[in-house]
Amino acid sequence: MIPTLTAGSATSEGPPSLLGITIRRSMVLGRFFLVYGTGISVLLGVVLGLVSGSSFAAAFPLLLPIFASVGSMGGLAVFTSDRLKGTLEYFMAYGLSPRRLFLNFLTATLVLVSIVVSVGLGVGVGLYLARGNAFTPGLAVALGLYAVPMSFASAAFAATMGMYWSALSSPRAGMNSPIGLAPFIGILPPVTTLFIVVALGASGATTSVTTFYAIAVAVMALVVVFVVLLLALINRFLRRERLLSPA
Repeated sequence: MIPTLTAGSATSEGPPSLLGITIRRSMVLGRFFLVYGTGISVLLGVVLGLVSGSSFAAAFPLLLPIFASVGSMGGLAVFTSDRLKGTLEYFMAYGLSPRRLFLNFLTATLVLVSIVVSVGLGVGVGLYLARGNAFTPGLAVALGLYAVPMSFASAAFAATMGMYWSALSSPRAGMNSPIGLAPFIGILPPVTTLFIVVALGASGATTSVTTFYAIAVAVMALVVVFVVLLLALINRFLRRERLLSPA
């Protein structure tokens, strides 16, 4: 049964912030994804750094967003769990709108991906520099203009798509649930970029730095526009009844 508001409750003071709690719960419930994504990112940086500096500079920025997005699935896991248990109904009864709930879980997702990116970059770049390699402008641009932004864009894309899926369907355990397929959705943008770059190289086409960043920026722009569009349409397509427990 959904609780009702009483005088002097959250109606007059406004609903409390759940962001801190949501972030902590996302870390706990999504700890497998967080540990997995962080561990693979660190392993990737170590292996590429030990192979050669050129291998690290060429491959690490392309591969980091793939595993960073996987490590951010805790926010979506909490959202899906809360919807199934009826917790979202409780939150909405105390004045939280669907948009605010979505933004809470999306922010938690971005916090988790920032952990993966920070640890992965710290270990990978640290080893790269410790082995006497120079931090070139090309590597700085590859990390700052592609790897980091694409990691956040991919994580936001996966979380937003997963929350829509969860709200519009009756989630089931396993691969049929949003949390089962969301990691594959999250890796789609960076994998697409990687595939295009590799395909151009295999075909003999020129894959200059300018071409690479044109491709990367185009893919990221499409992802960001799509995420912003979905967030803007929350109140239209995901009304309160869509967030009620299907049980």
